[in-house]
Amino acid sequence: MNRFFVDDPGAFSDRSVVITGEDVNHVKNVLRLKENDELIVSDGRGRDYHCRISGITNEEVVADICDICDNFSELSTEITLFQGFPKGDKMELIIQKTVELGVTRIVPVMTKRTVVKLDDKKAKKKTERYNMIAESAAKQSGRGMIPEVTMPVSFAEAVSMAEKLDMNIIPYEEAEGVEYSRNIIKNIKGKKSLGIFIGPEGGFAREEVEKALDAGVSAITLGHRILRTETAGMAVISIIMFELEEDR
Repeated sequence: MNRFFVDDPGAFSDRSVVITGEDVNHVKNVLRLKENDELIVSDGRGRDYHCRISGITNEEVVADICDICDNFSELSTEITLFQGFPKGDKMELIIQKTVELGVTRIVPVMTKRTVVKLDDKKAKKKTERYNMIAESAAKQSGRGMIPEVTMPVSFAEAVSMAEKLDMNIIPYEEAEGVEYSRNIIKNIKGKKSLGIFIGPEGGFAREEVEKALDAGVSAITLGHRILRTETAGMAVISIIMFELEEDR
């Protein structure tokens, strides 16, 4: 069933919800939904409203609320991905797939080995597109909220942001063995927030890794294979997702 996000509490009444903005065109002209067609509206705060369309205009879609239920798709730990800014359109793939896997926030990081150079105008334009991709992925995967993609930050700023989280990890080729890393992963359960640092092509510079470790970030290994930057984050989050998931 098609899913839409409405984060304005004023759009909800006891019996109906009003969808406005770009989603109106999507409902009317892309999906070509009609009156009496059903859809799901998420309030972005963990509740899903099963609705039936009662009216469509050029400005809004009105849907009657048929049922309300909790959304259990969110992980118990909020995950922030500090992603070294990659070349090309790899960031778009990273955002799409990590949102599907359960990440809460994605922070693009400009590192010493980042090749891409962005001025404020380009960074803002890319961030707007990245957030659209995150919203689309959240709809497709049945998420209860739309993960945020922030403006790019420096590595020092990323470490400062990470210090406010309960726990942080960084895959690093010189980390201790697999068993040690398994124990680190198991310790994530019960934490409210987690940061994951992933380097760009070529990885983080040694001084960046040392700065992260000095700030309390735990180094882990992902095994004996070398993973691309667009693969590493997905691999880590997949492992964590399986560790955190619970039967409902």
